[in-house]
Amino acid sequence: MKRKSLIFLITLALIGCGTSNNGEIKVEDPYLWLEEVEGKKALEWVESQNKLTKERYSNNPRFNETYSYLLEDYNSVDRIPYPSIRGEYIYNFWRDKNNIRGLWRRASIDSYKSENPKWETILDIDLLAEAENKNWVWRGSDCLAPDFTKCLISLSNGGKDASVVREFDITTKSFVEGGFISPEAKQNSSWLNENQLLIATDFGQGTMNESGYARQVRVWTRGEELQNAKLLFEGNYEDIFSFPFSEIRPDGNYYGVLEGPTFFTKVLHIYHNNELIKLDLPLKMDIYGTYKDLLIISIAQEWLGFPVGSLLAVEIEDALKGNIVSNSIKMLFKPSETSFLRNVSIGSDQILVNVLDNIKGKIIHFEKIGKTWFESNIKGFDEDMLSVAGSDNWSNRSFLESESFTQPTGLYFSENSKEYKKIKSLPQKFDPTKYEVEQFFSESKDGTKIPYFQISRKDMIANSKNPTLLYGYGGFEISLTPSYLSAFTTKWIDDGGVYVIANIRGGGEYGPKWHQSALKANRQRAYDDFISVAEELIEREVTSPRNLGIRGGSNGGLLVGAVFTQRPDLFNAVICAVPLLDMYRYDKLLAGASWVDEYGDPDNEDEWEYIQKYSPYQNVFSNQDYPEVYFYTSTKDDRVHPGHARKMAKKMLDQGHEVIYYENVEGGHSAASNYEQSAFMSSLQLEYLIDKLKN
Repeated sequence: MKRKSLIFLITLALIGCGTSNNGEIKVEDPYLWLEEVEGKKALEWVESQNKLTKERYSNNPRFNETYSYLLEDYNSVDRIPYPSIRGEYIYNFWRDKNNIRGLWRRASIDSYKSENPKWETILDIDLLAEAENKNWVWRGSDCLAPDFTKCLISLSNGGKDASVVREFDITTKSFVEGGFISPEAKQNSSWLNENQLLIATDFGQGTMNESGYARQVRVWTRGEELQNAKLLFEGNYEDIFSFPFSEIRPDGNYYGVLEGPTFFTKVLHIYHNNELIKLDLPLKMDIYGTYKDLLIISIAQEWLGFPVGSLLAVEIEDALKGNIVSNSIKMLFKPSETSFLRNVSIGSDQILVNVLDNIKGKIIHFEKIGKTWFESNIKGFDEDMLSVAGSDNWSNRSFLESESFTQPTGLYFSENSKEYKKIKSLPQKFDPTKYEVEQFFSESKDGTKIPYFQISRKDMIANSKNPTLLYGYGGFEISLTPSYLSAFTTKWIDDGGVYVIANIRGGGEYGPKWHQSALKANRQRAYDDFISVAEELIEREVTSPRNLGIRGGSNGGLLVGAVFTQRPDLFNAVICAVPLLDMYRYDKLLAGASWVDEYGDPDNEDEWEYIQKYSPYQNVFSNQDYPEVYFYTSTKDDRVHPGHARKMAKKMLDQGHEVIYYENVEGGHSAASNYEQSAFMSSLQLEYLIDKLKN
């Protein structure tokens, strides 16, 4: 990809990268030094800003009270221990005040279903971190079926996406001496058998792609040096990813490589008869796994007469022979005007399809006996949101999760996914009768109706004075769905605030087309949608610009960054978390190049033409009035570069604007690696919102 040269200016006269919002946008950048993540000058600036923020917000009794309240909730032992089914055991990762980094543990299925499960600790991450003098953060496990005793454990130092992979033996509860160990990298691995892995990692110079992910997938045999592992596949430097594909099931095993030419396109290669065969499938698809020699996929483009958003079962043998025909494909789900696919879980003899219908969840059960398919809806749930909480490739056991904004989460278990029994639930943490949950629709600039949820106390009066927090994301086909209100949200509402969730375009609430309608040149639609919700909240006299705040993280940080620079008159508070902001350089930082399919390529003159119109970093000016923005990020974020938030904050300060900045030194993209850090960061946000919207 061709790169422009950047001019580094150090004169004060040029600080601000443009002093007027009229005319050509300049791309000179005097703040590149803040992209040096561990640079001395950059960290000194971060420390100075952190000190100011702490002094402003954390040194008062109300902050300490909020922090204690949130930490107690996060550490509460009455949370649901979410299940991972492996054989006759339920595995769970658990953190609380006594286990800050967490315990990996298991219980028998019968014990797990009881009120007080008998947990067996497999690995104590706190003890491991202390013994190895590392700030280990759990990143998950992959255990070899069907006995699940050999596992690959992923651990991150400080919460980064990059992790180390180490082989672990469940029976001895210890790491395997001389076993598989892969050093820190952004990597993916899968079992082939007890003595071989498929692994995509950093094998040395030239083996990582433009986005910082592995280009190569290799077969690694036990006892072999990682560098000597046999090459199976090598992607292009410009590709987004090359991942191992491994399906080990009672009805058959399939191995291969999943190649990502772009973020939203995939190519599946299956290893068959000693060769890697590229399957002739649609590029825009998601793969959920295999089932009885069928490949289960959803499509985000029309294909062989099937509409966008369909869920399909494709004969693998036909695909390997390059002989896929439409009449051999089973369409399991077809979207409607309001109903769209959310997720798919595959058991040994069943498929559970999670569907969103007007942003409410339901489950469809499929089973294939011989050549006949049987379909039924899972019934008996009245709450707004039903989803699969756990399932098992080797049985028909499954867990469903049911919840709403005001009804506590319930966990239901079934041996056969036909009759479910509630086995666990969150306690009722608040009186649901005192809250009002409503769904409204605003009208965006192009006339599209945009749904949003509004949650408030029932005694809320529409007097244009209610402190209101508007949240959004709008990207990567991610859906914002109803979930039981958090301690953060209930504290905000109980103290008189209103909480609003906007289901804007770019998300997945209404399927692939809802997402695709806000890609690249159409990105402004997502921002127009968000603005339309804000304007309607003001028009309905719920709030006013003086009392309205917005909040978003990651792509949502870009959302609120674009919106406050375009319409600073609408808001008095902006929480901009782990954000993308400099859209001229986003693809040159960390994983940024992998998102060109979402936003466009700033090195392409035609695409930069539309990106520059909304890029927050290039559209903040000294002669504008902005709300005092609260930026926060993490030094350890190796997905979205902390330089985005750093540079935007510094630039605005130098332009004469007031901003608040805080950077957690660890925590990765979540900006927190344990509950104490989460409670601290959330308390800062609440103090800021009270300061800006209530005082």
